[in-house]
Amino acid sequence: MALARVVMNQIEQIGNTDLLKIASLSKLCGSDIYVKCEYQNPGGSIKDRAALQLVMDAIDQGKLQPGMTIVEGTAGNTGIGLAVVAKALGYDLLVVMPNDQTAEKTKMIELHGARLHAVPPVPFKNEAHFYHTARRLGAENDNFWWANQFENTSNMRAHYLRTGPEIWQQTEGKIDMLVSVSGTGGTIAGNSLYLKEQNPNIEVWCADPDGSGTYEFLRSGEYKAEGGSLTEGIGIMRLVENFRQAKIDYALNLPDQDLLSIANFVREQDGIVLGSSSALNVAAAFFAALHREPGKTIVTFACDLGERSASKLYNTDYLQSRGISPVAEPIEKLINRYRQAGDKILRVTRDYQNEGPR
Repeated sequence: MALARVVMNQIEQIGNTDLLKIASLSKLCGSDIYVKCEYQNPGGSIKDRAALQLVMDAIDQGKLQPGMTIVEGTAGNTGIGLAVVAKALGYDLLVVMPNDQTAEKTKMIELHGARLHAVPPVPFKNEAHFYHTARRLGAENDNFWWANQFENTSNMRAHYLRTGPEIWQQTEGKIDMLVSVSGTGGTIAGNSLYLKEQNPNIEVWCADPDGSGTYEFLRSGEYKAEGGSLTEGIGIMRLVENFRQAKIDYALNLPDQDLLSIANFVREQDGIVLGSSSALNVAAAFFAALHREPGKTIVTFACDLGERSASKLYNTDYLQSRGISPVAEPIEKLINRYRQAGDKILRVTRDYQNEGPR
């Protein structure tokens, strides 16, 4: 067993996360399903990786100078990651976040020393949207640097340079499928780009929740969606530069009820507490496994600490308020439904990388 590292600050702890096999689901589907344990990062999520790359690239390019303030709009985890990085490097941080995100995320941003500017959750076209508010604050203050995680491709570079190589090394190059949700697109873009350079036959699956337009965009080229999801920061209604870099073969849309069923099954059988985004990843990986021959190696992401979803995914009152049954569907029933739902799998053939304005 490798000895633990001795590090001088928290940014040295970012990355090199474990790959954990989900034994229960792997046994049921006949393939090995692994999660990359991104909750091991000091800020508790995969967004620590992007936060570090965004900041370090900006410093190297001379855009972020000592004494400046970092400003960013986020659904939460990127804000926490930036707070960790900013504190370690001596920068102030202003986080602009919708006021309907979990209280757990809000509290962690403040505990890590960042200032929080909460705004109402409004459609992207509204200038009060958290993205536009952060952009405007960055433009109006000469001493601010706007991270711009959606369009700044340092986001996906974090995964191309580190996460993807880690997965390749940990699986000894034997990975068959990569499954990931997409918010900014940085995770799925950087990892898919690197892994497909190593082996173009690796299948990349994009998992999309209700209320997101990514699945429909990959199908038709238009962002349209129905309903909504308890997942936070997953799926957006526009093509951004990070997502444009992604190499996606298949897309899958799953409802929140499936997230709850998978999260509860894995928690009871394996003792793994998944957050809502991680539960979507694992549900999609399980679905994909059931539609392939046994013996595959499938990697997805445990995006953040499961406790950050406690007030939603594991809250009976909240679930019922959204019309979601708090009673998990029996796994046998879920398996049968998934096996019969092959028509939900979208084979991506669009050349979306060259669509829309840049």
